[in-house]
Amino acid sequence: MSQPAPARPLSDSTASSADTSAASSSASSADSAAPASGAPTAAELLDFVRRTAADRELVDSLPLDPEGRTWVRLEGPGGSEAWLIGWPPGTGTGWHDHAESQGAFATARGTLTENALAVRLPASGWKTLELADGLDRSRRLAEGGGRAFGRHHVHEVLNESPDTHAVSVHAYYPPLPLIRRFSRTGAVLRLEQVERPEDWQ
Repeated sequence: MSQPAPARPLSDSTASSADTSAASSSASSADSAAPASGAPTAAELLDFVRRTAADRELVDSLPLDPEGRTWVRLEGPGGSEAWLIGWPPGTGTGWHDHAESQGAFATARGTLTENALAVRLPASGWKTLELADGLDRSRRLAEGGGRAFGRHHVHEVLNESPDTHAVSVHAYYPPLPLIRRFSRTGAVLRLEQVERPEDWQ
């Protein structure tokens, strides 16, 4: 018995029915596939970000800017891409995904909020999707808190504090090939931009 797709393209999309049905599951064979031999697992990435977030000297070395996020590239395990990121009060990432990369992040200072969608979006062929009910997930990660995620994870990360800077550690494997950025109005998600590594190095 087939289930309705939780995300479907709106009229301005050219997504195929195969793409739409692929969105009906938050887990797929690609998400559950074992990493390449020697590649870090999601659990190993989570262990790395938690240990790194506990390194007070490193966390304190990050330059902080009251107006915008700051970041420093780190050496991640097994060839992964890693970052130490500072979040001024009231800042966030906006909705985005990480293409084929799995990842993890941990809060080193302050508290971050993650809002996520429990859905795998079609890889291509659409500009606007209508999300079904019940896909939203939210969690708060205080200092020391962390989480890992699989490929195609769609989320936004926010520092909702009005007065406290937050700092976090992030790791991704394979290194990010691209980030898709989305805007959201209610149940409607729109693809706004595709960023590649040269855009944030």
